[in-house]
Amino acid sequence: MSILVVGTVAFDTVETPFGRAERILGGSATYACLAARVLGAPVQLNAVVGRDFPDAHVEALVSRGVDVEGLVRDPDGETFFWAGRYHYDLNTRDTLATHLNVLATFEPDLPASYRAPGIVCLGNLDPTVQASVIDQTSGDALVVADTMNFWIDNTPDALRETLARVDVLVINDEEARQLSGEPNLVRAARAVRALGPETVIVKKGEHGALLFCGDDVFSAPAYPLEDVVDPTGAGDTFLGGFAGHLARAGATDADAMRQAVVVGSALASFVVEAFGPDRLLTVTAAELDGRIDAFRRLSAVPTIVSA
Repeated sequence: MSILVVGTVAFDTVETPFGRAERILGGSATYACLAARVLGAPVQLNAVVGRDFPDAHVEALVSRGVDVEGLVRDPDGETFFWAGRYHYDLNTRDTLATHLNVLATFEPDLPASYRAPGIVCLGNLDPTVQASVIDQTSGDALVVADTMNFWIDNTPDALRETLARVDVLVINDEEARQLSGEPNLVRAARAVRALGPETVIVKKGEHGALLFCGDDVFSAPAYPLEDVVDPTGAGDTFLGGFAGHLARAGATDADAMRQAVVVGSALASFVVEAFGPDRLLTVTAAELDGRIDAFRRLSAVPTIVSA
């Protein structure tokens, strides 16, 4: 089951209480592609970069097995750039700069070989762009999408039209409340599902994630790390890991979704250990299996002995 990932490939400058990294490889599609490749899924990347994007970054993606036929280089512009500073608790951040550059005019045009994927992963993009990607695919894929508060605020009608065509929506708790108008996450998820997505995953950062699928509600913990260096890309890594497991399993039922939430959470726990996607470029399948076992022990409910 192949995965089509459409999103951003970018330069990031990140500052945390523990260090600073200048113009490193970033972007939603970068993290999602690399995460899915850890699971061995065939991954096709569609994104745009500028004339300033180094070949070494492209080679890093190729070295991990990402199909970059759909990575477009615009010779007349510069690559999307984002800069941010995280607060001490790493749950909040200040955006210091956002330069859309070539992303401002990006209109996905999928190669012929990309038009019949098993799973479509739509990173955080303008919902009209997300819809255009769906239009270009065969219509048989599971569509997994991300969004953010900017689109909820500024393009609500377009977002709702796109959500009606999405199977799985992955958002954080703040976005779920904002999109639904409901403070309670259970009610918020129900309201979001009424917009179209059959399955909703609500990420809660260091408090784990909630899966709402059919009549099931599943809660996955977050891995308690001693050293968190950079949380950038954790949500996109979750998205890629989630899709990667479904592709590996060849299934999209409720049980596969629950497993995929754990796998996505486990991969996200690796990426925050270093600046940028460095850990995704080195993490092994054996390391991931070990982290998944740790998640299983974390969430195991002991037998309750009654009197």
